[in-house]
Amino acid sequence: MDNNLEKQRLSRQWAKEENWYKWGPYLSERQWGTVREDYTAEGEAWDAFPYEHARMRVYRWGEDGLGGISDETQTLCFALSLWNGQDPYLKERMFGISNEQGNHGEDVKELYYYLDNTPTHSYMRMLYKYPQTAFPYDQLVDENAKRDQSEREFELLDTGIFNDSAYFDVEVEYAKKDTDDILIRLTIHNRADKEATLYLLPTLWFRNRWSFHPETQKPAIEKVDASHLRAVHESLGTYTLTFHPTDTILVTENETNQERVFGNQNESPFVKDAFHDAITTGQTSPFDEQPTGTKCAPVYKLTLDAGQSTTVCLRLSQQSDASLDDEFDAIFAERKKEADEFYAPLTEGNTPDDAQIKRQAWAGLLWSKQYYHYNVRRWLEGDPGHPIPPAERWNGRNADWQHLNAEHIMIMPDKWEYPWFAAWDQAFQSIAVEDIDLEFAKHQLYLHADPQYQAPDGRLPAYEWDFSAANPPLRAAISWLFYRRERELTDKKDYDFLITMFDRLRPNYEWWTNQVSGKEDGLFQGGFLGLDNISLFDRNEEIPGGGTLDQADATAWMATYTLYMMRIAVELAQKDPDVYEPLSCYYFDHYIRISNALQRVATLWIDDDDEESNNGFTYDVLHMPDGEKIPIPLRSLVGLANLFAVMTLDHETASALPSFYQKVQDYLKNPPSENPCYCVINEDPEKDCILFGLLSANQLERLSGFLFSEAELLAPGGIRSLSKVYEEPFTMEIAGEENEIHYTPGESDTKMFGGNSNWRGPVWYPLNFFIVGALQEFGNYYGDRVQVALPSGSDNKGTLNDAAAFLSKRLWHAFRPNEKGERPCHGTDTIYATDPHFKDLILFYEHFDGDTSRGLGASHQTGWTALVTRL
Repeated sequence: MDNNLEKQRLSRQWAKEENWYKWGPYLSERQWGTVREDYTAEGEAWDAFPYEHARMRVYRWGEDGLGGISDETQTLCFALSLWNGQDPYLKERMFGISNEQGNHGEDVKELYYYLDNTPTHSYMRMLYKYPQTAFPYDQLVDENAKRDQSEREFELLDTGIFNDSAYFDVEVEYAKKDTDDILIRLTIHNRADKEATLYLLPTLWFRNRWSFHPETQKPAIEKVDASHLRAVHESLGTYTLTFHPTDTILVTENETNQERVFGNQNESPFVKDAFHDAITTGQTSPFDEQPTGTKCAPVYKLTLDAGQSTTVCLRLSQQSDASLDDEFDAIFAERKKEADEFYAPLTEGNTPDDAQIKRQAWAGLLWSKQYYHYNVRRWLEGDPGHPIPPAERWNGRNADWQHLNAEHIMIMPDKWEYPWFAAWDQAFQSIAVEDIDLEFAKHQLYLHADPQYQAPDGRLPAYEWDFSAANPPLRAAISWLFYRRERELTDKKDYDFLITMFDRLRPNYEWWTNQVSGKEDGLFQGGFLGLDNISLFDRNEEIPGGGTLDQADATAWMATYTLYMMRIAVELAQKDPDVYEPLSCYYFDHYIRISNALQRVATLWIDDDDEESNNGFTYDVLHMPDGEKIPIPLRSLVGLANLFAVMTLDHETASALPSFYQKVQDYLKNPPSENPCYCVINEDPEKDCILFGLLSANQLERLSGFLFSEAELLAPGGIRSLSKVYEEPFTMEIAGEENEIHYTPGESDTKMFGGNSNWRGPVWYPLNFFIVGALQEFGNYYGDRVQVALPSGSDNKGTLNDAAAFLSKRLWHAFRPNEKGERPCHGTDTIYATDPHFKDLILFYEHFDGDTSRGLGASHQTGWTALVTRL
């Protein structure tokens, strides 16, 4: 047996012998401003439940908190509340501006960092930086409101509030002795050069379910003595919170402050935000006679000298006699050591700094797990005893997803800016987590294709704001990636996983084929496809001139989808040929159909006499009402998606299926006579394998000239989403209307698709990850036969495998420090290089500036930027 104790815990978890997942970092960073909490006719979620309501109004579908944990049903929650003596209310959740308040959409305005976590959450550590002067809430809102789309977001560091180090570092650590025994260590550091006081309220509370569907018995938390609270719930059981003795313990109810929110009279003064008033006014005496409630906190007034630190310890356990004795520190030391041992093989050969980058990426990924609950029909109907939601909702957002009943632990893209799942984010996140918890990665991958999520017609839910939107269909390719890696590493062939994924994806594939087919047979549409503003015009809205748009990326994604459904069918046919060999033939025929369509449409933009036009890119094609076909020849990630449809199949596996193999041989002997540049099937006797792809060796060489050109797509930190040549705008007249697009390396300067992300120049890790994988797959087949310049125009020639390594190194660039200690991802915030209490902290942004690699968008979107660990 592997002596790695964290791996052993994982094995027992997945064997269902022990539930190490029972407690974890499942609180959201933001529950307010979500679709779930919006019960208005207009569907304006940010206004329906704003930040100002969060501290005093009960949530319906989940909870949020600062550095918190909960059980896997989010019944009992624990998190921090802080007060610096200056703020108008306690700091108990992350602050940020709403979608309408920012010049680039919603944005968290706090400094916090996820530093460590293990897959079973046996050890977790994070850091929150809390200013000692009044938090600049109004300044952050007002300044961002003043700025227009062309300006950068105004961030917390821009206020100068950290310039003199007048802040507290609040370090939060958790260590599990057992599945129901969690040790909590809170270390407060005064970073200022003078004495400062912090009020610390470690808060335990029950999520309010009783107001929405009555429980047999309302849960209760009661004071036991000066160092114990007891929480009792009819199904979760009894937990004791043990803590250092304190004179003040506050107990209230997790109930809405009706007077402040709705102008109604409160039945009791003990409401959700009662602690805020008590601490900020010093009036805690009313709580002396309040022995039980559903929200409780011991209060610590910590006065620290300049540079001083102090620690507060707590323990949440089902054992009533669990103590804070000598065992406490020993368990923390043991769990930290086990975490180091777990990650050591995964960082072997890395420099200490690269190992730290990986460790923080994995930490952010695992801290981003969230309890997610959304029953759409119940949300539409409303709850007993509550106002009936407006009738308009039945014709509004997600009304046609009444079957969807989600209640699971998921990894979110970012628990503040995206505290909800998105189909292709979830797919990339599953890849990022695969190295550290393969079984959880598999679960995350097939979750959206579960009958509780997948629509009867085969659609997969896209994202909370619009489940009906189309995201790229990635799951077949990733299923094969997981299966292949597990087979290579352990010799295990997880047929059950492949069968589950294949069966769930078949109806989704048919939905794409029947509902998203393009004007040209074999081509596909799909709207924005997650790429927001990358197009010349909004592909999710009415097409200029009343035309229709066959999309290069949608078609390439469908080619990839088809290819990997075929590969899975071929693999399963080795075990059950009667069922799966005919399906492998079915998907092969569809693959040829799609590639033939690409061949036909390629005649619109490929001139055989013009090598530059035959450069490997594919382009969107606009079909006008009068029958005219207009290609849109933009060099962007849209046209690079054809790289992803590549796969090799060994001869032995293929030839074991006579009908399938005969189809392949027939195609090889009789390729289509029309321009055969967009379907490449080669059988190499020396490699004993067959290559399936959409690009020939010549096209790969030509495409690489653009891909690795620093004047085009190659950025210091990866492949740009749009070519830099469009600094001189690309313009195109369609139906008498001028359309323009230009290279924008940083924040978006257009409000297209909300304006809070930008695919017109920045580097995005998910598609870069796919590009690296495609280069490796082609490189393994072609070897030395394909040579490219790295970068273009240089004398440094390499294979496509060398190109993949070259690109991987560029993608690490954003996080590696230069000779001054500056990491490009932090942009001009030099405090990360000059302040010893900042220099080892790394943020994993949503995307990165195409010229400087400065982080952009959501600052904690480790959900997919953690893919850097796979490069």
